[in-house]
Amino acid sequence: MANNEAKTNAQFEQTISECRALFEKKLHDYGASWRILRPASLTDQLFIKAKRIRSLEIKKESLVGEGIRPEFIALINYGIVGLIQLERGFSDTVDITNDEAMKMYDQHAQEALELMKRKNHDYDEAWRSMRVSSYTDFILTKIERIKEIEDLQGDTLVSEGIDANYMDIINYAVFGAIKLKE
Repeated sequence: MANNEAKTNAQFEQTISECRALFEKKLHDYGASWRILRPASLTDQLFIKAKRIRSLEIKKESLVGEGIRPEFIALINYGIVGLIQLERGFSDTVDITNDEAMKMYDQHAQEALELMKRKNHDYDEAWRSMRVSSYTDFILTKIERIKEIEDLQGDTLVSEGIDANYMDIINYAVFGAIKLKE
């Protein structure tokens, strides 16, 4: 493994660890209240986070006082929530314990890490030469694709599927969070 790939893996794991800690604290405060989100609502939540990032990138000012990096963290966590919701379906009530939610979180975070490792190997660390604004645009594109797949009720011809788009959103958001911390 090349030295840069090892660095990327460590940075990815550190970023996911940061996201996991926040997710666990929010589980403590709110429980798995996100279990009631239907697919379109979750997609809209991802959309408003990504649009806020783009808005802040363009305007260069936040009137709320929160920056871009926390929004990338939110995209990572909501992306993992999306994968859980795809797996379990939505519910009318909170139907899982915090421990169950954390186990599912860890499973999907590990899957995202493994996918990133494979893609990063094939793309040879290209993400390091990209602009953060490109991650934002790619995330927004992935969200638009999810909306189209939802509107087609999953009846697609060549799409990778909603899950693949969630995984890409997670990975682009991790890259954004890493770059903004460097």
